[in-house]
Amino acid sequence: MSACTSCGACCSWCRVDFSSYELDENGGHVPAGLTVEVNGNTARMRGTDHWPPRCAALTGKLGEKVACGIYEWRPSPCREFEEGSEGCHRARAKVGLPPLPAS
Repeated sequence: MSACTSCGACCSWCRVDFSSYELDENGGHVPAGLTVEVNGNTARMRGTDHWPPRCAALTGKLGEKVACGIYEWRPSPCREFEEGSEGCHRARAKVGLPPLPAS
């Protein structure tokens, strides 16, 4: 089991902005109903602009069992985020989870 399915920190620590061309209504795959418009060129995952942030597509309880409700259609920032990266460790620390063990 991936550490990601028991974590969810990356989905609840920052804004998730991406090109509006990734929206399904513009030919992409990200469901527009789960986003808000930032400007004409940029969309944001709903929930990541609140405090504390939590992506509207995240299901489950942080640190226990989580999943992305749109995993196959998630935007590019989510696709580029890597388990065990520096960003991963910062996100885990921000939500009170320990760093992942070195592999």
